[in-house]
Amino acid sequence: MRYDLDDLRLFLAIVAEGSITAGARRMHLSLPSASARVRALEHHAGVDLLVRGRRGVRPTPAGTTLARHAREVVDRTARLDSAVASYTKSPTTRLTLLSGSSAMHRLVPRALVSFLQAHPDVDVTVRESRTPHTVRMLADGEADLGVVVDDEARDRGLDLEALGDDFLVVIGQSGGILVGRSAVSYSEVAEHPLVGLDADSALRRWIEEHLGPHAPAARYRTTVADLNVLIALAAAGVGLAVVPRRALDPGRPLDVCELRDPWARRHLLLAWGVNDRPAPAAALAEHLRQAALPEPAATGQTGM
Repeated sequence: MRYDLDDLRLFLAIVAEGSITAGARRMHLSLPSASARVRALEHHAGVDLLVRGRRGVRPTPAGTTLARHAREVVDRTARLDSAVASYTKSPTTRLTLLSGSSAMHRLVPRALVSFLQAHPDVDVTVRESRTPHTVRMLADGEADLGVVVDDEARDRGLDLEALGDDFLVVIGQSGGILVGRSAVSYSEVAEHPLVGLDADSALRRWIEEHLGPHAPAARYRTTVADLNVLIALAAAGVGLAVVPRRALDPGRPLDVCELRDPWARRHLLLAWGVNDRPAPAAALAEHLRQAALPEPAATGQTGM
């Protein structure tokens, strides 16, 4: 029994999005075309692969098995294409990936480890970049992929797809002043001593831009350049800190509270450059999608 590679890619997109409509959009197909291909795929398999519901779709046990093997097939095909292409062009392919500081902390490293291990003939240049600069680089054809923040990247003429949430939270020492709280506003946070990132960091500038000119005055006991250091300071009780939730180590003992402010509910998007999409870029995109999936629930964090 043989499966069409494009149908497998479509099925993976539908499973990842939880929707045939969204999966079709990711694959640049019309909804009728995508639906017909899914039905043909199920007919070919001889079993239902998706459970349809009012809120979307989810894979059946057979669909889950197909998705697992399809990922292996798609990844192996990308490696095969890359290996064959190496005989017609330079021995290695070089990709450029741009990302903001939040995704650079955990998401991008996880994706790079798995991608570079699977693709020894592809090199990746990674640069930290604020979303407006990333958008310009992608539009000018100077980068292949970017991980960007939604409200700064939409309506810029780039192909975008949802990658995951990047909600901001406030953290503090376990058992400290946040204990028992599930959510606070930034104005409440600013009443306490803070630790923060340096003033020129992408995340600090993004927060201050969204707070606006009437933001409450905050006392920073210290500012640092690295999220790891910032989280360590907050965990030690030096001050509260506002950080991306996905930057937190699930096993680290911390009190974590959501921020009630609407601007704290950020989302990450995967943005494509205007150049052609070589197979290695498509493979790197898939590794980024997998790295963006939720990690196991934290056991050492409270307050959420």
